[in-house]
Amino acid sequence: MRILIIHTAFIGDIVLSTPMIKALKEKYPQSEITYVTTPAGASILRNNPYLSEIIAYDKRGAHRGIKGVYELGKRLRYKNFNMVITPHRYLRSAVLSWLTRAPIRKGYDKSAGSFLYTEKVPYVEHKHEVEKLLGFVDENISKRYEIELYPSKENEDKVKTLLNGREKNKKIVMVAPGSKWFTKKWPLEYFNVVLENLNRKEDILTVVVGGKEELTLNIVKGDNILDLRGKTTLLDMAQLASKSELILTNDSSPIHIGSAFKDTHIVAIFGPTVREFGFFPWSKNSEVLEVKNLKCRPCSIHGGDKCPKGHFRCMLDITPDKVLERVEDYLKREK
Repeated sequence: MRILIIHTAFIGDIVLSTPMIKALKEKYPQSEITYVTTPAGASILRNNPYLSEIIAYDKRGAHRGIKGVYELGKRLRYKNFNMVITPHRYLRSAVLSWLTRAPIRKGYDKSAGSFLYTEKVPYVEHKHEVEKLLGFVDENISKRYEIELYPSKENEDKVKTLLNGREKNKKIVMVAPGSKWFTKKWPLEYFNVVLENLNRKEDILTVVVGGKEELTLNIVKGDNILDLRGKTTLLDMAQLASKSELILTNDSSPIHIGSAFKDTHIVAIFGPTVREFGFFPWSKNSEVLEVKNLKCRPCSIHGGDKCPKGHFRCMLDITPDKVLERVEDYLKREK
């Protein structure tokens, strides 16, 4: 049994597909599973024991355009897959699935190009994304599958070097202030208030994470603040998450990376988006902070470049005091 997964969405979406990978391997234990994803997606899936091959598809770079889709499709066709699973709901992915000529091609019924699939999986909007994806394996699956990431010894050693012993006798709080979408970002001045307060606590090491895009943020500095923005890979971040007592993050990929580690508490800040979209933390050790009963929420599934109403209450009304209270209450419960 040769199975192909095509999923070239955001990092969080790829992380959320790891329960599906395991469920597929359990259902087809003798199968070989190949995963086509973005270069960033390929990096977060590295070391997954249920995958036989990961193919990085740079759809916005070296492999962009119709030619890139065709060339990859031709390459995949030679592998003679028995089944192709395509959670990504865009036409390009549907075409790529069709180009493999696999006898079984599964995609969502609401996907663009769904007519190119031999089997259509219902897209049930109210379900968590993990549950939606498990529908590709069995629509009536009842077993709970966890998110699984696999940092290597190299990631472990790198994080140890970056921490440089500063975490000794301290609890690590990981703070992720970034997001691709402006309205998904809790205000930077609010994050800085939280960082300033945590910096005064000698038993806490606050570690700020993010990509190179977050280096432009004017984050406060302090003796108990370690700035690792732009210094970690995604699996480095996963390793750091596994060592953290708590993660404070916007509605972004650190929610899902952190969900791979049951002992790490997640405090997720939701502004323009809502839990009902299905992208809230999968971890049971988590909480979502949001402004309820705000008529303009949600304004979009991804957020946007500005508040459509001009007041941005969905974020501004989540004050630093409220967030600090939740963070400190949890850390006090820790033994």
